[in-house]
Amino acid sequence: MTPTLFDKIQSDMKQAMLAKDALRTSVLRLLVSAARYYQAEKSLPALTDEDVIQVLKRQAKQRRDSIESFAAANRSDMAEKERQELAILECYLPKQLSEAEITELVKAAMAETGATTKAQAGLIMKSVMPKLQGRADGKMVNQIVMKLLGA
Repeated sequence: MTPTLFDKIQSDMKQAMLAKDALRTSVLRLLVSAARYYQAEKSLPALTDEDVIQVLKRQAKQRRDSIESFAAANRSDMAEKERQELAILECYLPKQLSEAEITELVKAAMAETGATTKAQAGLIMKSVMPKLQGRADGKMVNQIVMKLLGA
């Protein structure tokens, strides 16, 4: 049986503990805890890779929001710590698409849905987000959609 993403995270956490890497251990420990909470919350018998990716995306989004907040409050020390944590989390996420790749997918979705106004942005988002499945930040996708619609 091939190891799951959750197994890999737990194994990496043990390695970080043995290496006395405090930051990595802390981030992975929080991630394991969040994944177990998600499993209990959804009453799942076991965590699939998709479940773990959902938890990872949620944790990464929290870090991005914190980075913005700390940067706005001129707390560069705290923002840098959050960036380091985000980098650790991103190691386990699927490879993120580039802005150009997202733009191409959005253009295809615009052609597919026939949407041309800001009011129809939701149609484009609904069409494109399932195709991106964790490979792009929703906020970035929305910005690209609005830019292409001339907002």
